[in-house]
Amino acid sequence: MKPASDLIAFCVALLGSLILTVPVRHLALHYGMVDRPGPRKVHLSPIPLLGGIAIYLGFVLAVIFTLHGIPEVQIAAILAGATLLALVGFLDDGGLLHHQIKLFVGMPVAALILLASGIRAQFFSGFTPRLPGLVLDGCLTMLWVIGITASFSILDHMDGLCAGIAAVAAAFFTISASLTGQTMVRTLGAAALGAALGFLRWNFNPAKIFMGDGGAMFLGFLMATLGLKIRPEGPQVPVTWLVPILILGVPIFDTTLVSISRARRGLLPFTSPGKDHTAHRLSNLGLGHRGAVLALYALAALCGCLALLIPNVPTKTAYLLTGIAAVCGLVAVWLLEAAPYERQAKPQTSPSAS
Repeated sequence: MKPASDLIAFCVALLGSLILTVPVRHLALHYGMVDRPGPRKVHLSPIPLLGGIAIYLGFVLAVIFTLHGIPEVQIAAILAGATLLALVGFLDDGGLLHHQIKLFVGMPVAALILLASGIRAQFFSGFTPRLPGLVLDGCLTMLWVIGITASFSILDHMDGLCAGIAAVAAAFFTISASLTGQTMVRTLGAAALGAALGFLRWNFNPAKIFMGDGGAMFLGFLMATLGLKIRPEGPQVPVTWLVPILILGVPIFDTTLVSISRARRGLLPFTSPGKDHTAHRLSNLGLGHRGAVLALYALAALCGCLALLIPNVPTKTAYLLTGIAAVCGLVAVWLLEAAPYERQAKPQTSPSAS
């Protein structure tokens, strides 16, 4: 596949998402699919949901236009898993499903679809006997897909945050894949980048529409899949796994902070929504809404640059750099834990959690 195909995928997804968001917004308003203000919300007036439909359609159109001659089974599996999670998310947005269905049914089934197509982690199989290695890699794949998808689901709590972080991650997955000639990852990354950026035009503060849980889980699943597929040249397992972990460093960090903070208060991390995320705390420290979001964009770009550096340095240096990043992350968690936020007294019973 020629590099021009990546540009086509990006442009189709960008224009598709950008243009389709307008009728989707009207559709959401017509049927009353709006996110209303509340104690755990940062917006003060009802905002239309379902923006994820435009992201989804833009991405699918790009795949249809550009991905030819690629393993059809894997493409079908990626689209099937992504479609499943988008549908589950949209039903959750409409209050038609219990919010835990997405975590305990939708995400595991989507991960199993990837496994059935041959898309899996390749960590333990590199240095353990074949059967145990495959089993352990299967478990790691499930954990990775569920964890990353869930992290994007709860990352969608400020205007432009989830779409912007997904766009930055998709850009670095595309760059990394371009350096190693991974055609499918490169094109999927370009399509995801275009779809996220097209929607971001309408979602950046002040947002005119939200993507909803369907869009957040769709993007999270795509990022998890790209993380499984990326294969940097040079380093061997387990160094290769540092690349997707770093590219997705911001959602991983935010999920870690929220999980530790809520667990310390006796709350369940994914079922106890509140204004205690990284962006909320940065905003309360004086950065404001836009400043907090832009700061996390910058952090995501920094992590992406570090990820691109990892394959080009000696193994010991790669571990050293990653170790320094991990220590900085833990220190940041400790510092942000002391930052002001609105505390939850008890788990909420709302139809969805973020």
